[in-house]
Order: sequence, then structure tokens, then C-alpha cells
Amino acid sequence: MSITHDIPCPNCSAPVTMYKNPAPTVDIVIYDPTKGIVLIERANEPHGWALPGGFIDYGETCEAAAIREAKEETNLDVTLTGLIGVYSDPERDPRHHTMSVVYSAVANDVSILTAGDDAQNARFFSLEALPHIVFDHNLIVADFANCLERLNK
Repeated sequence: MSITHDIPCPNCSAPVTMYKNPAPTVDIVIYDPTKGIVLIERANEPHGWALPGGFIDYGETCEAAAIREAKEETNLDVTLTGLIGVYSDPERDPRHHTMSVVYSAVANDVSILTAGDDAQNARFFSLEALPHIVFDHNLIVADFANCLERLNK
């Protein structure tokens, strides 16, 4: 379903069709084999624990956005290790339709983990003891765990 509306062209006033598209985002599964994965506790709605991530800025690559968002929300400098997938269910974010490119990553120094930006807390959780997670991040974590299991066989 395409949702459109017309706005006047700023130069000639002719109608220009605008499309309502999903907003592109990134999420990052930061993994340490001894500590688990990093989750942030969101300071804004919807409240709860989530993977670090956010919106891709205009002119920014998905990879650069993932590295930037990891730093902003966790203070961690990360190296991306793989693409987990693209998640685009229109209901994945209760605020509006987003699509997320999700990466796995490792932190260069896990000892400097601290919450930042719109995170009120950041910490490692083992894959076996996760808190309540918002958005579709449970699905993403399950997909990551399945990939990890296949790699360890």
C-alpha cells in the first residue's frame, strides 16, 4: 500500500507527490563470548531493554550508522563482524514503520561500557538470561543465537 500526498513545488508551485516510506534504522548485536550481548535500557518510549541502534542519518552508510549508534548509546567502539539480517515488519516499532539493517559486532574494550544518548542503562546479558526486550529485538536475538549455534557446531 502506497501512501502519498501532494505538496507544492517550492520553485513553480506545481504539485509534487511525496511518498510515506519506512524510516531506515540500524541495530547492533554487540557480543562477547564470556559476557553475552549488550542491551540498553531505553530512556524514551517505548521503555524497556533493547539492542543499541537508531536512525540512519542522511548521507550515512548503514555500517557507519551502526558504529556511530553503538558508540552513542554504549560508549563502545565496535568492529562489525557480520550482517544478521534486515527486519521490516510494519509493526516492529509501535511509533511508526521502520526497517532495520542489523549487524553483529565485537567491542574493542568491553570495560568502558556506559549508557549514553537516549539510553539510561547499558549492560551485558547472557543469552540464557535476557530481560523483557522491546520492539522485535527478541526475534533478532534469536536469529543471532541460531547463527552462533551453527558456527559453533
